[in-house]
Amino acid sequence: MNDKTLAVQRMQDYIESHLAESINLAQLSEAACFSPWYAARIFRELTGLAPADYIRRLRLSKSALRLRDEKVRVIDAALDTGFESVDGYQRAFLREFGCNPKEYAMRPVPLPLFIAYGVKFRELWKKECTKMANEKSVFIQVVEKPARKVFVRRGIKAADYWSYCQEVGCDVWGVLTSMKSLCGEPVCLWLPEPYRAGKSEYVQGVEVSADYDAPVPEGFDIIDLPAATYLMFQSEPFAEEDYCEAIEALQSAMDRYEPSAIGYVWDNANPRIQLEPRGERGYIELKAVKKA
Repeated sequence: MNDKTLAVQRMQDYIESHLAESINLAQLSEAACFSPWYAARIFRELTGLAPADYIRRLRLSKSALRLRDEKVRVIDAALDTGFESVDGYQRAFLREFGCNPKEYAMRPVPLPLFIAYGVKFRELWKKECTKMANEKSVFIQVVEKPARKVFVRRGIKAADYWSYCQEVGCDVWGVLTSMKSLCGEPVCLWLPEPYRAGKSEYVQGVEVSADYDAPVPEGFDIIDLPAATYLMFQSEPFAEEDYCEAIEALQSAMDRYEPSAIGYVWDNANPRIQLEPRGERGYIELKAVKKA
């Protein structure tokens, strides 16, 4: 990984950890270990945004999640995410999302939230995974999923994450993150044939209650899923740069696991589910089972 990528990643990490504070280019250049001019140039080159625009969009998206999930005043959402005035925050929120923050807090709607992907992970795009040097533990538990609906954004022919991102793009995750989910976060699904509607096997979406009757966001479909039993496989925590190896190790363990040992067989009529790989909790997949 080259020095330029690592410098921009250090700036991204600094922004994330100081988001509620005043952040200037001098501080970012110090984190990058380059001159302010060069730091700003490589930041725009690798993220597609000037540092100020990146910070603004990230603050707005963090504040939107607080407005959605907490009984927080608009002034607190503004000041706690680094905005200097409520008026400036309200204008920025309206320009970014097309609604004002008070209206959004009262009636949350799907928003195109900004997801700050670390630039160092782009160099790992479709890298060849290698076996982990040491065997890692995989934790398994039985999880009951209720009957529910799932908003899904379909791809074309995608059967995995990489091909899905090429077909759909990564920005869809921001919209999904803005939507309230039964399990607290978006999900990725491998759909059995009856649910594919002639499109991709792999989709990303959000689980909602079975009685959900609000409008379906543009570009999304909604499917009904029955109550089902799942085995949840969870790896040990891992370093973020080792996510590829963590995924491969867990999927290999899933392939070897025989559910008859606990009285189940695989249930291929229900989707397999993937959660966002996050190093601090380990990699998680869920695979449906039924009583043997």
